[in-house]
Amino acid sequence: MHTKTLVAAAVGLGLLTLSACGSTDTKGARDDSKTVTLVSHDSWFVSKSVLKDFEKQSGYKVRVLPNGDAGQAVNKAILTKDNPQGDVFFGVDNTLLSRALDNGLFQSYEAKGLGTVGADYQLDKDKHRVTPVDYGDICVNYDKAYFSEHKLTPPQTFADLAKPAYKNLLVTENAATSSPGLGFLLGSAAQYGDNGWQDYWKKLKANGVKVVDGWEQAYRQEFSGSSEGRKAGGDRPLVVSYASSPPAEVIYAKKRPSTAPTGVATGTCFRQIEFAGLLSNAKNTKGAKAFIDFLLSKEFQQDMPLNMFVYPVVQGAAVPDDFTKYGPAAKDPETMAPGKIAANRDQWVKSWTSLVLK
Repeated sequence: MHTKTLVAAAVGLGLLTLSACGSTDTKGARDDSKTVTLVSHDSWFVSKSVLKDFEKQSGYKVRVLPNGDAGQAVNKAILTKDNPQGDVFFGVDNTLLSRALDNGLFQSYEAKGLGTVGADYQLDKDKHRVTPVDYGDICVNYDKAYFSEHKLTPPQTFADLAKPAYKNLLVTENAATSSPGLGFLLGSAAQYGDNGWQDYWKKLKANGVKVVDGWEQAYRQEFSGSSEGRKAGGDRPLVVSYASSPPAEVIYAKKRPSTAPTGVATGTCFRQIEFAGLLSNAKNTKGAKAFIDFLLSKEFQQDMPLNMFVYPVVQGAAVPDDFTKYGPAAKDPETMAPGKIAANRDQWVKSWTSLVLK
């Protein structure tokens, strides 16, 4: 998610930044057989009662170590893989998965309950180095009030965003530093092909797209449709965020509106899947395995949507009505095979940086 700075979830799926439940410590993992250290992006969150149930049933205490946006967290985990900060990593998504796997970040573990997870989410099903936990959709969000006041139809597709009517309205995240920014780039590559996405971004640049470092700045400062963006004087009514951002605007509003103040351009979505994995050289492998099993429990999966604003991957896990009403998953999002992402991601990001930022 995202990541989602996602309280997807993003990184950054992805959509208020919340403090993590569980004790947080930045001094590294303890060699304590009764403590499981979870390394994650900043948007990890679980209800206290649910986490306490795990601790009571398993006998392990959970310690949480947040490490920034999803991209930052993955890179730091790779750099420290020989002496990892913790036992379990949560928050690597399909846009960055091959980087983590190619660098040997995880060891194999087939989680209990994996049979209840849809096959489409099991992107490493032969080796089980990661376990799918949630999914969401990176999509352009729009400020309903702005488009109503200007009597302008909101964009719905990638092509719409390059039209003169939407000049200087879109803000996106840097594809080199942000999970949703990278997801949006991959979505455009899926839409326009290996040779067409660059021409598309040339059109976006000519149409005044603004690029900022991460989701936090884009959504909470630049976007006029979010509650924080309005307070900050944000003047961009289009932002790359998540399909699950609108319900967050409703649920966390001081005075709950009858409808979400933001909408989703459903033709701009890219499917994001988040994973957890048992870190190589983890000190507490037994506790880590128990925690990964917990992530696939129905209790955690059903607790997740309104905490991290992402969808559960376990079949039969209920999703709250508010979540589905204001933030339904995209019906036909863009997707890309992990192998293709692995083969092209770094070069695409390099080309994108040269094309858009210089």
